[in-house]
Amino acid sequence: MKEPDPRTDTELMAERQRRFEEDLIDAYDEELEMEVDDRIIDGPAGFTPEHREARKQYFRELFRLQGELVKLQDWIVATGHRLVVIFEGRDAAGKGGAIKRITQRLNPRVCRVAALPAPNNRERTQWYFQRYVSHLPAGGEMVLFDRSWYNRAGVERVMNFCTDDEYEEFFRSVPEFEKMLARSGVQILKYWFSITDEEQEIRFENRIHDPLKQWKLSPMDLESRRRWEAYTQAKEVMLQRSHIPEAPWWVVQAVDKKRARLNCIHHLLSQVPYHEIEHPQIDLPSRVYHEDYSRQPVPQTMIVPEVY
Repeated sequence: MKEPDPRTDTELMAERQRRFEEDLIDAYDEELEMEVDDRIIDGPAGFTPEHREARKQYFRELFRLQGELVKLQDWIVATGHRLVVIFEGRDAAGKGGAIKRITQRLNPRVCRVAALPAPNNRERTQWYFQRYVSHLPAGGEMVLFDRSWYNRAGVERVMNFCTDDEYEEFFRSVPEFEKMLARSGVQILKYWFSITDEEQEIRFENRIHDPLKQWKLSPMDLESRRRWEAYTQAKEVMLQRSHIPEAPWWVVQAVDKKRARLNCIHHLLSQVPYHEIEHPQIDLPSRVYHEDYSRQPVPQTMIVPEVY
């Protein structure tokens, strides 16, 4: 039997409001925790009054755009829209950070991230696009590709992981592949995150000296740094040969990470004709109590130690 609460209605409402505000702040703190990725570039020396105000503006706008992303998600579900968003760019260009901010407040059953590893021996003998097809969205889904089939035009070309014939066949096939997807109702957005030579060097140095980021560095990343010009040439060819009306490329200026995230999200929202979906009013049902039910205590051996 539920024990009566001795507090007044006013006290109960105040407590509920306090808990609501704490939960809201906790959600914001989750976003702030992600900013640890920027703590070296935006260190204590940079926290001038102007810098603090800029950060406030960044978070205000980010939260507003994330609210719009939720509306977009609702619209995608309601209409059965299928959306593919491709993120390409050099190593350390900020693709992952942008993807995190897009997906953070969305339903992972609606908005999925596809980040495929290097192909295995079996996949290397398949039709090149085959392993990507299974990750394409069904109706009411949005898929973000953290790198995509354009690996062939970038890393595979620069690192000699494909032959000249395979490279040329890719550019013959990719426009037809994307046109076919568009004809079937799949919307494709392709973003290239652009950073300077100097900015990539700074970000790589940060990863080398930051224990929380060292996992992001691989021998392939270091080799890509040495082959900067080869990647530049490969990128230029890729943008020229695969920029089609059905799936155009969009370049995000990404030297400033925060501006890049906001600009990318704003542009993504502008490319989809979404609108707010009306939802029926939700009434929380009353809790059901049974007099013959007695809650059993949890054994202390099963309780996680309260270290904090």
